Amino acid sequence: METKGNGSVQERDMEIDVVRPSGHLDQLFRQTRAYHAQLSQMADVKASMMLTLASLITTFSIRYLGDPYLRWPVVIMLCFCLVTIIAAAYAVMPKLTLGVRPDLSNPHNNLLFFGVFANLEYDEWVAEMNPLLQDPTRAYEAMLREIYEMGVYLGRKKYRFIRIAYTSFLMGLVLSTLALVIVEVVNLARVAG
Repeated sequence: METKGNGSVQERDMEIDVVRPSGHLDQLFRQTRAYHAQLSQMADVKASMMLTLASLITTFSIRYLGDPYLRWPVVIMLCFCLVTIIAAAYAVMPKLTLGVRPDLSNPHNNLLFFGVFANLEYDEWVAEMNPLLQDPTRAYEAMLREIYEMGVYLGRKKYRFIRIAYTSFLMGLVLSTLALVIVEVVNLARVAG
């Protein structure tokens, strides 16, 4: 993969050279895949926490919309909680292309990802997997592609949107607190004046 100056990734055909299969390569792939799965699970837990927290705050805050002193802090918090909920929900939304058949002539298909092979009949999938099972180099290439795609998915989708959720929630807390302080200062000025 080549990285352009703007951070996007441009694919090029690159073959790996595996002299012979070995246990250390298998362990490397196994550990990396397990680590990615663990990171994905951690992302789901974080998104779930943000969804729950923002939903609870939204539920408990709505009743204060009628209070003239709390209206603006609550509106601000509700807006940021909504952004938090949307970002967290999007982070855990499954990546599926149901009903879209993969282009089997494309060598870049990730046949190890369920979202690709779920749209194939079992016989088609076995026929596509058979060359991978016969050639260790192609099997390693398929595992490399899966690890790469898992990492890209984690970085560009899950963790990116979890970061947005956390940032939105924290901004909502800070801005609604600031709005509450401003409302209090204005109210104190009215009472004193």
